[in-house]
Amino acid sequence: MIAASLIIAITCHEFAHAFAAYKLGDNTAKNNGRLTLNPLKHIDPIGALFMFVFRFGWAKGVPINPMNFGHRKRDTIIVSLAGVTTNFVIAIVAALLMRTSFVYRFNWLPYLLIWSIWYNVMLGVFNLVPLPPLDGSKVVASLMPSKIEYYFYKYERYFYIVLVILIMTDVIDYVMAPAIEFIINILLG
Repeated sequence: MIAASLIIAITCHEFAHAFAAYKLGDNTAKNNGRLTLNPLKHIDPIGALFMFVFRFGWAKGVPINPMNFGHRKRDTIIVSLAGVTTNFVIAIVAALLMRTSFVYRFNWLPYLLIWSIWYNVMLGVFNLVPLPPLDGSKVVASLMPSKIEYYFYKYERYFYIVLVILIMTDVIDYVMAPAIEFIINILLG
């Protein structure tokens, strides 16, 4: 149940980025075979292994070319938030299904839904952190004046180090836990 929930959450998240980019005029993800719900196209084997062993991991990033967008900054924000939004929508649908008696006819389904809620909320909140390579960083960068945005992207590789340190020291868990707990309590309340 855990693996299935995680694979669904990651696959839908990455597909949403590809779909939003495609709808906004960028065919890069489509041309790279990423406009699909096939998990094999989105799951990074090493990233998945890290997720199960070290509690953090990654998927294959969806390639986009913001220069293909009609409104580069706005459309970058939309594409960045598409994955997060999809994760929250899946969590909401799973929580609504938990309230139906139908779900409890199957011993495995409530567990699948609980894990789906957990992973989708966790991925949604985590990806809102404004550090590269997470989606929140692209939202923040797109809100910056172009000159500052240029420097943000020029030095973004150093922010990766900050993110890894926050993950390795569990600071990121401390920061995210209240938001995750709050959202899950609302969904299951």
